[in-house]
Amino acid sequence: MASSGTCTSSLTNPEFPSIFSSHRRKARSIMPPSQVPVHKVHGFAISLGIPKLSSFKSNGFFVNSFSSDNSFDNNQVGVKNSSSDDTAKEPHVQSSTWNWKGYSIRYQYSGNSGPALVLVHGFGANSDHWRKNIPVLAKSHRVYSIDLIGYGYSEKPNPREFGDNSFYTFERWGTQLNDFCIDIVKDKAFFICNSIGGLVGLRAAVMEPQICRGMVLLNISLRMLHVKKQPWFGRPFIRSFQSLLRNTALGQLFFKSVATSESVRSILCQCYHDSSQVTEELVQKILLPGLEPGAVDVFLDFICYSGGPLPEELLPQVKCPVLIAWGDKDPWEPIELGRIYGTFDTVEDFVVLPNVGHCPQDEAPHLVNPLVESFVARNSTARATASTVA
Repeated sequence: MASSGTCTSSLTNPEFPSIFSSHRRKARSIMPPSQVPVHKVHGFAISLGIPKLSSFKSNGFFVNSFSSDNSFDNNQVGVKNSSSDDTAKEPHVQSSTWNWKGYSIRYQYSGNSGPALVLVHGFGANSDHWRKNIPVLAKSHRVYSIDLIGYGYSEKPNPREFGDNSFYTFERWGTQLNDFCIDIVKDKAFFICNSIGGLVGLRAAVMEPQICRGMVLLNISLRMLHVKKQPWFGRPFIRSFQSLLRNTALGQLFFKSVATSESVRSILCQCYHDSSQVTEELVQKILLPGLEPGAVDVFLDFICYSGGPLPEELLPQVKCPVLIAWGDKDPWEPIELGRIYGTFDTVEDFVVLPNVGHCPQDEAPHLVNPLVESFVARNSTARATASTVA
């Protein structure tokens, strides 16, 4: 991790290492079987097939991705340097609220032409985590960024009022995302998702395939605490620990220790490779919504949620094109495990973002923004051409 002098400690990822299983429908490796890298987890060998990636040019950007150790760096994307004139022309970002099933949902939006994009944040984050992307993408797109229910400045219903089952699930968030497209966007949209937001996007696309035009997944969560990824002998321990956090004062104390400027900065410094990007502004954008009433119950409900879908279960079911980009210095979701997702038939490309951590959209927007623009332009043109032919 690059050091800026601001990060002096680190907290471990709350997810534990566990068995990673995949049910690939078709492996597309360009390497001889004897040369395909193998990763071992708890004694299980996993073959990591790496797909051959392609080059494409659109919207003035040229993205060149490689086979074998596919890297995506500054020299591979023609990114114009921002000038004061460019900054002055950036569309204004507005904030609003949407009443969804009786709950107040905060969202941001910008841009008035082009394909619709909906940006979906990860665990503990909110729509402000896309502040470096919205004004840039809005120059040629209609951009929306939503606070998932329970996060950011959206309402935070107490999950205990809904019984023993988790209230904050990917099915609920997926429904929220689809309803948002119907009620607010009023159009089909491309989903741009980070971390657990990727599971939300995938779940939404499986439930209502006619809504999602395509999806960019940035360091999607591997869900290493999922019950299916735990050895049988470890599952009772995980359940007991989750119950302890959720039903005793220990959980409240744990949250209080995390919900401080120092802890948030430490966690961000762990998941960002370039810690100079962990600014005071970013720390406050993440911390302040976590101090809202009800945030602790949302936090504990989700970290005790070990069921629901896995990305390897959802990817084969989506009908839209998918691009996966991965910061190769992510300490929480290792790229060695992430590469296997590039072998699914629904995934067009797997792009490596060098020297980037778990949140590429904020740490390296100069890489992510043109990548999103190229993907959207390519698939918008392809869909339009197909419709014309039909």
